[in-house]
Parts: sequence; structure tokens; C-alpha cells
Amino acid sequence: MEAGHPSPDSSNEECTVLEALSGLACHTHTGKVTELYCSGCEVCVCEVCALGEHADHPTGPLLAALGTHRDGLQERLTAAQNRLPQISEALVSLREILQQLTNQRALIEEDIHISFEELHKTLDVRKSVLLMELEVTYGLKQKVLQAQLDTLLHGQGGIVDTCTQTEKALSGEARAASLQAERGLGERLRDLASQGLPFQAEENDQLDLLMETEGLRKSIHKLGTIITTSAVASQSEASGVGLEQCIVGLPACVTIMTRDKAGGPCRSGNAILSAEVCTPDGSVADGEILDYKNGTYDFVYTVNKEGEFSLALRLYDQHIKGSPFRLRVTRSPDPESPPTTTGAKRRGKSPGSKKKGSRRTGSALGTPRRKENPIEDDLIFRIGTKGRNKGEFTNLQGVSASSNGRILIADSNNQCVQIFSNEGEFNSRFGVRGRSPGQLQRPTGVAVHPNGDIIIADYDNKWVSIFSSEGKYKAKLGSGRLMGPKGVSVDQNGHVIVVDNKACTVFIFQPTGKLVSKFGSRGNGDKQFAGPHFAAVNNNNEIIVTDFHNHSVKVFTPEGELLLKFGSNGEGNGQFNAPTGVAVDVNGNIIVADWGNSRIQVFDGSGSFLSYINTSADPLYGPQGLALTSDGHVVVADSGNHCFKVYRYLQ
Repeated sequence: MEAGHPSPDSSNEECTVLEALSGLACHTHTGKVTELYCSGCEVCVCEVCALGEHADHPTGPLLAALGTHRDGLQERLTAAQNRLPQISEALVSLREILQQLTNQRALIEEDIHISFEELHKTLDVRKSVLLMELEVTYGLKQKVLQAQLDTLLHGQGGIVDTCTQTEKALSGEARAASLQAERGLGERLRDLASQGLPFQAEENDQLDLLMETEGLRKSIHKLGTIITTSAVASQSEASGVGLEQCIVGLPACVTIMTRDKAGGPCRSGNAILSAEVCTPDGSVADGEILDYKNGTYDFVYTVNKEGEFSLALRLYDQHIKGSPFRLRVTRSPDPESPPTTTGAKRRGKSPGSKKKGSRRTGSALGTPRRKENPIEDDLIFRIGTKGRNKGEFTNLQGVSASSNGRILIADSNNQCVQIFSNEGEFNSRFGVRGRSPGQLQRPTGVAVHPNGDIIIADYDNKWVSIFSSEGKYKAKLGSGRLMGPKGVSVDQNGHVIVVDNKACTVFIFQPTGKLVSKFGSRGNGDKQFAGPHFAAVNNNNEIIVTDFHNHSVKVFTPEGELLLKFGSNGEGNGQFNAPTGVAVDVNGNIIVADWGNSRIQVFDGSGSFLSYINTSADPLYGPQGLALTSDGHVVVADSGNHCFKVYRYLQ
């Protein structure tokens, strides 16, 4: 290397800095330069300072102190730079939340305008009805009184005329020639004097208006509430035995306490919570979130096989503290202990051979009839694995089949609907995640309207969306009324049947969104539900609803009158461990997906058990939606196995 050129590995830069620093004069000792550093006082010192007033202090070469300082500065720089991706991610999340908040504000503003316009229309209609009732009532009373008045006036006129003629006759000279005429006047006077006339009023003058407006005014003052919470996921916590382990087939409970940004407890409910229990292979267990309206929530779930699971608890789509949690599911330590009312053991085995099963007695509300219906069933094909691509699913829920040979799947956790042919060939899919109209947050139910429109129940968005057959958004219904729509169906009149899982109510809407009727409430009575899931409509336009936690199936008129109830908790023929999907064939037979027992049962129209669908070759795990295809097969969403299956079904 040529002389005069420094080596690239030399400390030339450091020497320059040292020379510059060593050239600094000591302020205390004239002629001395600061070549040392007192770390105790954090000042540069000279040799005399180090031997004098800083003699007992830790001192060292200034260059070493400079290196240490720069190393620390570099560490802080790296730490600060590492925050930038976190800030960028947080900015994206906050902008998304802000956009969703803005969209939700616009949506609620629209709903307020629509609701009050409907109220105005309702008031105008009532006003017109009252005015019409007034005119009709007045007309009827006026007609009676006017007829009575006319009768009296006619009688009065007759008497006055005859009396006038008689008085004129009496004032003249009596003559034989007038005798006949006077005799006629006498007969007329006799008749008029005895004539029956309506002297008493045959109607009254009462026309009053009873308008109870005070209660209405009070209701209007309280009409509508803007619901929100200050809960944030980063501060909210979960507790309970259900966080760590549960027993196979028995319910476990986790309590969620929502908190605000400062860690203070929230005192109101209605926060948007979601919960999932997943196995390592992606299988999902079902459960229910209970809102106590005081900032606390319970997630009650049941797992039907042992193993390692993860429990994800999200608040506004963000994991709460500690989520996801590791969960171990084990067999009951006392296998002889009786099952609880909420769940049974693993599941009843679907019969491997053609098993007719024991005959159940008819429902108390139905007339049992003996009807032989031999059913030979087996798996034709299955479609799907866990994933997000076409033909892959994550927690598929609702199923529907169209008359033109299409199978529609509500792919819940992928926020879309996937469409296949009856032969299982993928056709298309549509859906964009979000909380704005036209977007899907958690699609759980799907149905096809006779006009071809696709109707989707969106559990988390709390409304039902209507799309064209090509997947183009058209409208939504039920916003502001629904709390957690799970299943949808369409009746003989083209009305949309919505099963609200949270409200435990069945709503019936016109496709325009107008509410036709509703029925049901939370409870275990005949006309009550506990987490209803799906519905089907038979040829009599009767609505068949699966009552999940009451382990039964109920049949209602469109007006909500109970016609039939069948099922109880258990593993026997005709018993259920949380029924989900339901369909009806052309003969009125009812096909039910038995979620907890992982099987499909078939009943006649009176609720009497007929047979099973044979699923033993490829067992189900947590079946959800169920439908009959246009070519007469049974299609079921095998949610736990992330696929749908099509079975041969001979009616």
C-alpha cells in the first residue's frame, strides 16, 4: 500500500475526534487539555482534575467513554426505529376503525331517517283511518236521525193540511152535499191522530275522540338509543376454569370483563365479542356468548373430543389480554357420573349398517301416523379443507341449494359465500369483509329467493344482506331489529324467515325489509327458544326451527302458533345434543343435523323418528347447515372438518 494513504481498517476517524476533543482546554487548569472522562460527574477532565477534585471518582479515557456513549445511542436509535413498524401497523388499524366508525355513523343516520319516515307514514295512515272512521260513524248516525226527521216532517205536514181543510169545512154552512167530504176528513183526522210517529230520538249525538297521546309522547321521548361502549381489547380480561380445561361433552364457562383504555371496568353491555375454540387442525367448537348488560360476558362452550385446543376471545376483532389461550379437553374423571342437561358424551355413533332404530312415540302436539319410509344413504362426495382459497373453508355454517342446481355455502370466518354445482364443481364466490352495507363480517345463514336473489344472515353485522344471483349487493333488512341472525329461509309467499340466535326470536320480513311478524323469546317454554339456529319451511308454509340449547325441533304457523315439538337431550333415536341444520323433503319428512351427536336424523311430518343418514364411512364433526339439492341429495356443512358433504337420499 502506498505511503500516505491510510488503511481502511485504521482508526483515523477516531483519532481525528480524539485530537479534536483533546484540543479542548480545561476550564480549571490553564494549559491543560481534557483527555479523560469522569463518569460520576459526566464531564470531561484533564489529568490534574483527575488527580485533584475527581480523584475519588471513576474516570477513564475519553475515547472509551465516547465509544460507550455511541453504543448506547445506537441501541436507543435501533429501539426507536423498531417502533416505526408498530406505529405503522397501529395507524392502519386505527384508520380502519375510524373508517368503520364513520361508515357505521352514516348507516345509523340512514336508519334513523328511515325509521322516522316509517313512523311518519304510520301516523299518516292512522290519521287517515281515524278520519275515515269519523266519517263512517257520523254518516251512520246522521242517516238514522235524518230518516226520523223526515218521517216526523211528513207526519206534521199531513196533519197540518188535513186540519186546515177541516177547519175550513167547519167554518162554512152545514150542507148535505158536503157530508161525504166531511166524513172523509174525519176518517183522515182519526188516522192521523192515531198514527205512530217516532217522537223519541232513535240515535244520539255522541261523537268523541279518545286519543291517548301522553304515553306515546313519553315513548317518543325515549325512542331509539345510540349504543356503544368504551371497551378496548388491550385492557379487557378473561377468567374462569374454562380458560384452562374442560370435560368432553360438558359445558365450560369463561367470564370476560371489558375495560376502558385506562383499565377501568365498563358498566354497560352490547360490546361486539367473538369467541372460537379451535383444534390444531382448525376444527371449531360451537358456543354461546351471554351478555349481562353490565360489562361482563360469559362464553359457554362444549367440546366433544379430547385434546389440545386454543380459545380465541376477540373484542371488536382484536384479541383481549392473553388471547389466544391454550386449552386442554379431557375425559370426565368419573365416567359413571350422569350427563348434564346441556350436553351428553362424545356423540352417538352413526350406524354403520342400515339401522331402522327404535320407534318413538308421537309428539304430544302432533298425531303420530305409521309411515314406512326406508332410507338408503351413503356419501357421494366431500368438498373442502381448511383454508382461505376457493374450495377451502374456515368454519362454514349455513347451506342452501337452488332450483337451478347450485349449492351455496356461508363460509363464516372467510367472510364470503362460495357457490358450487350439484356435482361439487366450484363456480364462484363473493364477499368482502367489513361492517358497511354490502360487506360481510360473519355470514352464518344463506338462502335462495324464488327470484334468484341470495339472502345472507350476517351474525356480527346484525342484519340480513340481499345479493343478486351474481353476488351484486342489492339491499339489507333487519338493521336495528336483529341482535344475532343465524339462519335464514324463504316461505311460500316469498317472505324472508330470519332466526335470531341472540334474541331467541323468529322474524318474518318482506324482501323490502318491512316486518311482517315475529314470535319467540328466551326460555324453555313451548313457544320459547334457547339459542335457535336454523329454519326450514314445508309445503304447508309451516316454519320448522331447531332449538339448539333446548335440544328440540319446533314447528309453527306463520303467525307463531306452535303446532308440533319433538326431541329431548340424549343420544337415543329421536334425541338431540343441540340440533342445528334442518330441511324438509317433498313428502314432509324433516331432516335434522344433530350437532353434539355428530349425526343426521330423519323424522316424519309428525316428529316420529324414521332413520339416520349413514355417515359412518367419513364421520361428521359438528354438522351445521343442511339442505336438499335440486337432484334430491342431502348436503351438510361439516363445520368441524371444514368441508361440505353430499349424501344419497332416497325419499
